[in-house]
Amino acid sequence: MGLIKKVEDWGDRHHPAALDVMRILLGIFLFLKGYSFMHNMAYLRWTIEDQQLINLSPFLISAIMHYVIFVHLAGGILITLGLLTRLSSILQLPVVISAIFFINIFKSEPNNDLWLSIFACVLLAVFAFVGSGPLSLNRILSWPEQKKAKG
Repeated sequence: MGLIKKVEDWGDRHHPAALDVMRILLGIFLFLKGYSFMHNMAYLRWTIEDQQLINLSPFLISAIMHYVIFVHLAGGILITLGLLTRLSSILQLPVVISAIFFINIFKSEPNNDLWLSIFACVLLAVFAFVGSGPLSLNRILSWPEQKKAKG
């Protein structure tokens, strides 16, 4: 538990405000990606089924689709607001890493989404360590507690 507290303290001390703008834009991007998947579930299903690595049962494909959509929608909102940013980023990482390797790299046709996925993955890893920052709902909600601890 001490290591987690040290990482949180380090992230709180080393967080420039400009990084919050990147966090908000990343959250909006992830939300919109989840929204587009939700409105085009046939494309998402085709994308998952198109991977010739293993045969997945229809139930498992449906579970993966719903996980991807839920994590992008809920995680995008939470990252944008700066609430549970570390947890949301960690839950997003498997989806984005899978998108990098299984969807973007192994496709035969050129895909411009590869660089966007890599950029999103790097930002998610950064926010998993540094947290939400000064312009966040998490900071606003914890401000009375910090004021009581100091005074």
